Amino acid sequence: MANNTDIELQRAVIYSVYVRNHTPEGTFRALIPDLGRIKSLGTDIIWLMPIHPIGVAARKGTLGSPYANMDYRAVNPEYGTLEDFRALCRAVHDMGMKIIIDVVYNHTSPDSVLWKTHPEFFYKRPDGRPGNHVGDWTDIIDLDYTNSALWDYQIESLCYWAQYVDGFRCDVASFVPVEFWKEARGTVENVRPGCIWLAESVHRSFGDYCRSVGMYSAKDSELFEAFDIEYEYDVREAFDAYLAGTAPLSTYMELVSFQDFAYPARYNKLRFLENHDQPRIASRVPEIDRLESFTAMTYFIKGATLLYAGQENAVNHLPALFDKDTIDFDTGIDLSPLMRRLYDIKKTALEPSDSFTASAFGDTAVMYRRGGSVKLGVFPLKCEKGEIPVSVPDGEYENLISGESVLISGGKLRCEGKPIILKL
Repeated sequence: MANNTDIELQRAVIYSVYVRNHTPEGTFRALIPDLGRIKSLGTDIIWLMPIHPIGVAARKGTLGSPYANMDYRAVNPEYGTLEDFRALCRAVHDMGMKIIIDVVYNHTSPDSVLWKTHPEFFYKRPDGRPGNHVGDWTDIIDLDYTNSALWDYQIESLCYWAQYVDGFRCDVASFVPVEFWKEARGTVENVRPGCIWLAESVHRSFGDYCRSVGMYSAKDSELFEAFDIEYEYDVREAFDAYLAGTAPLSTYMELVSFQDFAYPARYNKLRFLENHDQPRIASRVPEIDRLESFTAMTYFIKGATLLYAGQENAVNHLPALFDKDTIDFDTGIDLSPLMRRLYDIKKTALEPSDSFTASAFGDTAVMYRRGGSVKLGVFPLKCEKGEIPVSVPDGEYENLISGESVLISGGKLRCEGKPIILKL
């Protein structure tokens, strides 16, 4: 692990915002009035997807992808001015939250400032033209980190933004050398002590494929040398297979348990049901009762929790990445009270130093966190009712989610199809 990772980040809840599609205006200033509502969900950190100008050359869609960055040292005029961005940062801080921004350091747009001023910083095909390693990423060109001057430029850019923000979510961090991230972390710490580093690692199968064809792709255990938090893409495929009905829940549970065995003591995996690259969970689990159990499970599993804007209202449409596609929060569904309750449980009942194990009883996830006390989580992902074998003393306990009484007798817990968290 990075030597100064704050273990308390395991209790963090991160709320992801795509500025373009969060409000009808799609600007920094238009986001400010919504900060109170976001805070009330139980949010510690707001993550803004890339805020920089977007390339025009090879653009996808009408407005292009924010991950096809044209200029690392400017803001997208579509969103406002630098002063507008600074006003947003101040508003977030005034509400007691932190703000992190997305940095895309593997690649730029083909017409980026960096390509025009420093073509030597880029990967070249055999014919000398710039290119990329991932074929369907047609709107970007890859950077070449064998050039040490590129390291200096990129770290200077991070230090510039660290004047205003509390950390960085690093896009496809696995494709950028870990040694670069370690040097960047050390330097940025002088500007923003306690800077938060979140890595988008890659799916296990994708990382394996990239390495098999000669690409650099750091393993998650290596990334933890530089990052505080990583995506849980190392086990995500098992979760997706469960949702698709092609693998049992037990496969995912075993892998999540293995993480607690395999990674360093302060490891922090980002737990999420959806993000801007994944289908909306409400499109895959439309039943609200089931969705409540899935949501409770992501707060209970060891690690920081991610909410993607609209998840609190069970929005089932994933906003387009390349066009204006404003989120419609008016679904008639509101999971905000549940999320706030789970946030309070995460902050008061769950210890970052807890050990963690998970298993499955059919389609019910059974999880234990053990530290100063034992915490038991039972999450019936298909709302099954019945008796669940558990390894805690018999007795009558309070469900911290609902306040209702839960009876354990003869080593079995009676589940009524609703999520349960007990602190013994």
